[in-house]
Amino acid sequence: MVSKELLFDLATIDFDQPVADLETIRKYNPQRHEMEQLTAIVVDDVENLMCVGYKDITRDEFWVRGHMPGLPLMPGVIMLEGAAQMCSYFVQKHNLLGAAMVGFGGLEDVRFRDPVVPGDRLVFISRLTKARPGRMIVSRFQGVVRNNVVVEGVIKGIPIPVEALSERQT
Repeated sequence: MVSKELLFDLATIDFDQPVADLETIRKYNPQRHEMEQLTAIVVDDVENLMCVGYKDITRDEFWVRGHMPGLPLMPGVIMLEGAAQMCSYFVQKHNLLGAAMVGFGGLEDVRFRDPVVPGDRLVFISRLTKARPGRMIVSRFQGVVRNNVVVEGVIKGIPIPVEALSERQT
């Protein structure tokens, strides 16, 4: 069972001084347009294998109109995508997997605890717990809104065979 205690003390972070903005994130993550689920990275601590970033949720998100009309709730899969993108940024920036691209490898012990709505800042916290270069990475993660854990779990990343997939597309 995943604990509700925060993995990182968010009070120690200056959210006005990101260490990576959207353009920097794009150097490591391939997602673009409506699939970009990060606004900035505010902690990138390779020594302690910790990363903290956030997504500012706006009324312009692609899911707002249909999930749910009149009561827009951020879909859980989009929360998970944001956590995955932050983990991918960290792993790719520090070349911890040795892969051209990181993809979803699995999820464990995921719990959704509270809704996320437009106007919220969803802060993602991750701690890398295992790295097997060329095979898999494993991280504990939390999503936090106003110091409340709204989603948490364990996420696994695997190398995506970019070259093989590119050949199949031609």
